[in-house]
Amino acid sequence: MRAFLVNEYAHPAQVSLTINAPEPTPAKDQVLVDVFSAGLNFFDILQCQGKYQNQPPFPFVLGTEFAGRIAKDSPIPEGCPFKPGDRVFGAAQGAFAEKVPAPWSQLLPLPNNMTYDQGAGLFVTWPTSYEALVGRAELKPGEWVLVTAAAGGVGIAAVQLAKALGATVIAAAGSQEKLDVATRYGGADHAVNYTKPNWQQDVLKITNGKGVDVVYDPVGLIRDCLKCIAWKGRALVVGFAAGQIEKLPLNLVLLKNISIVGIHWGAYSKLEPQHLPVVHTALLDLLASGRVKPVVYTDVFPLERLVDGLLALEKRRTWGKAIVRIRDEHETEKSRL
Repeated sequence: MRAFLVNEYAHPAQVSLTINAPEPTPAKDQVLVDVFSAGLNFFDILQCQGKYQNQPPFPFVLGTEFAGRIAKDSPIPEGCPFKPGDRVFGAAQGAFAEKVPAPWSQLLPLPNNMTYDQGAGLFVTWPTSYEALVGRAELKPGEWVLVTAAAGGVGIAAVQLAKALGATVIAAAGSQEKLDVATRYGGADHAVNYTKPNWQQDVLKITNGKGVDVVYDPVGLIRDCLKCIAWKGRALVVGFAAGQIEKLPLNLVLLKNISIVGIHWGAYSKLEPQHLPVVHTALLDLLASGRVKPVVYTDVFPLERLVDGLLALEKRRTWGKAIVRIRDEHETEKSRL
């Protein structure tokens, strides 16, 4: 079995694809999934180096987010609603492989109108953005939202979701190409380049001096964004893609009467599992309605080029959701006829 097997901590560029990895054996509560596509996330790069909060024992297969089909030879645990051949998306350690054992509770049915590539980036990315905006920031219709890295995986999901929830969205990114992606595919109302000096003045001008009600930041730019946040604004700490954990001027938090709010979606399954179906139902309804739609980066990487994909993600060259494709769904379907 082909798999991206990690035997010791190293940068992904120093890890090679294994072509004879042993096929996994599902645990009691797990099913076996044939992986078709898997989503690339920044935390994959960290986990490979031993820098992530969730570190499985060696050896482990990298990757978490995926879409695929319940394998023909998969056991079906008691209570599991799926059967062999069902299309699913979900999360489980070991997604960068031809097969992954996954807890059936961590799987959802992949809508028929969505491809495996589109489904591969749904389970982690979209709930993160939805819970951040709705559960943590309590976004209201008519409010202003600033999304940094707005062309990235969680960023463009946040842009679409904020729009669908009735907000006016300012997309922030570091190049005109990415700003165009955020407006064209995400539907952002305005765009600013955060590499320009004093870019916050553009945000204040757009908002008629008020500033934004909600900041959604997966980059590590909260400190800069506090210069254009409104009174009683909420700043969402989503991640640190720029590589530095910030130190914030708490005097501004006091003077502007604002909230700094964290979102760690991965912890909900352990600490608040009853909330998961609420978010999943809301997201599937939005996706089915067509009001939001996953945006997949144009260069879909085959498993043999996984490292290229992770490097492109690390250097922030990608936009939308970067995907690695393990199987081609059209060729696989033909082989079944």
